[in-house]
Amino acid sequence: MKPAAPFRCFASFLLPLLTLSLLRAAEPPAPVEPTARPPNIIFIMADDLGYGDLGCYGQTKIKTPHLDQLAVDGIRFTSAYAGAPVCAPARCVLLTGRHTGHGRVRGNLPSDRPRNPLAVALQPDDLTLAQVLKPAGYTSAAIGKWGLGNPGPEASGLPLRQGFDYFFGYVNQTHAHNSYPSFLWRNEEKVPLPNIVPDEGPLGTGVSSNMAVHSQDLFIAEALKFIRAERARPFFLYFALTLPHANDESEPLGLEIPSLGEYADRDWPEAAKRYAAMVTRIDTDVGRILALLDELHLADDTIVVFTSDNGPHHEGGNDPAFFTSAGPFRGLKRDLYEGGIREPMIVRWPGHAPAGRTDDTPWYFADVLPTFADLAGQPTPPSDGVSVRPLWEGRPQAALADRPLYWEFYEGGFHQAARRGPWKIVQPKAGAPFELYDLRTDPGETHNLAAAQPAVLASLEADLRASHADSPAWPVHPPK
Repeated sequence: MKPAAPFRCFASFLLPLLTLSLLRAAEPPAPVEPTARPPNIIFIMADDLGYGDLGCYGQTKIKTPHLDQLAVDGIRFTSAYAGAPVCAPARCVLLTGRHTGHGRVRGNLPSDRPRNPLAVALQPDDLTLAQVLKPAGYTSAAIGKWGLGNPGPEASGLPLRQGFDYFFGYVNQTHAHNSYPSFLWRNEEKVPLPNIVPDEGPLGTGVSSNMAVHSQDLFIAEALKFIRAERARPFFLYFALTLPHANDESEPLGLEIPSLGEYADRDWPEAAKRYAAMVTRIDTDVGRILALLDELHLADDTIVVFTSDNGPHHEGGNDPAFFTSAGPFRGLKRDLYEGGIREPMIVRWPGHAPAGRTDDTPWYFADVLPTFADLAGQPTPPSDGVSVRPLWEGRPQAALADRPLYWEFYEGGFHQAARRGPWKIVQPKAGAPFELYDLRTDPGETHNLAAAQPAVLASLEADLRASHADSPAWPVHPPK
């Protein structure tokens, strides 16, 4: 008996499928594509380096060939900003994504008296870059100057308690003044050094009498060691240099560097030679890191960021005008003018960041934490910034022009600044009238437009009010 026509038709259709299925079952399973490894991140931050101190930002006297090449190989940002005009609050903004109107640490010294140690230390509920990266499998190290914690019996804000896996350096920012300290910290253990500091303060401040070991020699060795040790998995290195900061306890020359190098024979003031040698030493050590990435074949898998924590200083005998360290901008460290907060910012990311590009889009330290979360494929935590990954990949972010960047400062009394688009409002000192500048035509902030542009001024004053939240540790005192 012959099968019905419909069945014969169905069988002729089914048989090839069954045959194909059997053949596929005999084949080995297709390999599963591995999940893409997130990029390594090396964030290098100088201490008190000015916008104009690098050759790629206009410097003509100080040699910085490795950083100049880094800019050629990556993106040179020309409107990138630190989080504050001094060390501790700038680092707090960078690590937590909270600007100085919301952050834990808002100055180098607490504005209330007696001294409140919690005002200058992170607390357990402060989320940091390292904690954002940890769920993505990153190992994180902080090497150099921490400046956001207190060692000792009442320790708080220490790197290992804020998500880092390894730390070597200065815990306290005042200790970091001394480039020849008698001790440093590895994780939470004190490491004695052969430097002798006769009049050492309780935090390790002072001036070495024998200057046996310069801290930067130790820091670069630790950084290279960490990169080698962690090369097989994603890592985050926060390399926070102390150069070219001065030792405020050493007068009249507090610029501590082992060698003047190529500047020894220059017909310059002694302080200028020392400062130039410090900047070139930064460049040399950046070059060593880049060479190691090449040696380990990690360059294409690693984002390298270079910047500074605030503008140039005039401490330890340094004259920032000698090198035009602030570039074309007005102001220095501790100023809310551009010279105090606009910084060199170079991002190299081979295959992602277009080489040789210059970008003038304004962004700042508060954007780093959400950017890291984006890079690591992690949820964006609450912050005052946004991911600027598109900028790092050479793509425009038009929306950044419409949001305010905010700063406040407490030394000498409370004062503020904000930038939105080309407009900058600044209160140069406590109690002073607000000034308004159009940075498109006046990047040097020389023509105050407050009287000529009352509507713009009022709009930015509203930004200032909206950006500040009171902090018990940082009360706003009226100017004296």
